[in-house]
Amino acid sequence: MSKFATHTFTNQKVLIRVDFNVPLDAAYNITDDTRMRATIPTIKKILGDGGSVILMSHLGRPKDGPAEKYSLKHLVAHLHQLLTADGSSTKVFFADDCIGEQAALTASMLRPGEVLLLENLRFYKEEEKGDTAFAEKLSKLGDVYVNDAFGTAHRAHASTAIIAQFFPGDKKMFGLLMEGEVSSAEKVLHGSQKPFTAIIGGAKVSDKILIIENLLERATDIIIGGGMAYTFMKARGGKIGNSLCEDDRLPTALEILEKAKQKNVAIHLPETSIIADKFAADANTSESPSDAIPDGWMGLDIGGKAVGIFSEVIGKSKTILWNGPMGVFEMEKFQNGTKSIALAVADATANGAFSLVGGGDSVAAVNQFNLADKVSYVSTGGGAMLEYFEGKVLPGIAAIAG
Repeated sequence: MSKFATHTFTNQKVLIRVDFNVPLDAAYNITDDTRMRATIPTIKKILGDGGSVILMSHLGRPKDGPAEKYSLKHLVAHLHQLLTADGSSTKVFFADDCIGEQAALTASMLRPGEVLLLENLRFYKEEEKGDTAFAEKLSKLGDVYVNDAFGTAHRAHASTAIIAQFFPGDKKMFGLLMEGEVSSAEKVLHGSQKPFTAIIGGAKVSDKILIIENLLERATDIIIGGGMAYTFMKARGGKIGNSLCEDDRLPTALEILEKAKQKNVAIHLPETSIIADKFAADANTSESPSDAIPDGWMGLDIGGKAVGIFSEVIGKSKTILWNGPMGVFEMEKFQNGTKSIALAVADATANGAFSLVGGGDSVAAVNQFNLADKVSYVSTGGGAMLEYFEGKVLPGIAAIAG
């Protein structure tokens, strides 16, 4: 059992770092509450034990102190709705600062079963600087520190890493969301059953070099799709028309292919592409071998043959990591590749594979195609997940796990 699950929070004030960095529209309505919903089980467990909860988060990137559009007060009503959806009568309070007298007073008056949301941490420059004095002020608000914000675990900020030093070992821990993220990532990185297939997509090779190099040590198969595939195609001497290409990364692409051969890792590039005469939803389209795209045309999705080959590889896998789409899936004409791969991952999962989907666009894709509950785990942390799979130590994890 986990440290969090076995801890009893009766009469304790629990300071939780959550990731409530959610998108808001012009009228301050939340357009995607995934990150908020993900942390509700952690909050509920503490309230159920008879503890009270103090939530701290950032929202957006405020440049010069407090700004209306970055205020967490816009989330209070929805947070209350999520916490009372089961019929409970949880009170949610808001402090219009995260440190200072009002925050301290409201926190001290919290009764068991009540929740306090603090104002945006990033209204203070000290948060992102990892300022120790600021972290200490935050720490005084609670008896126990819980980090449940995997999405910010790669940042050495005051509330994600520095604050932990002000709590003894038995009073600092991961929340349920963070535990799920860490154990799923660990399972893929260090406990993967073979065959292990990594599906890496997205626009740029430069964004994914480190993750591919780290996976060459672990995966049996690496599927490469999206815009980055054409840099590999061109490196091998193919004609890619006007497709996306990072010419300065051609030598890197060749090095990766060579390393994979030495390590006996199969790299799968899309043999066919859906090509378009312009980057637009109303473009003329055709199908072409990915290494023989005519001038004036560009690859915007993987083609039918590529879908077939990739799906077969995925179907034989026991462990699957998916990071990045296969094409411009936001446009209907170019979403078949990403959707087909999502379905293949769901099928493999149904047949016993462990599948982890991480990174903004792949998460958006499984949500768009209603397949989030058909894969083993959907990660909430884009940048953090990427850095974890690049083999980096994440400050937010190290601060608690050591």
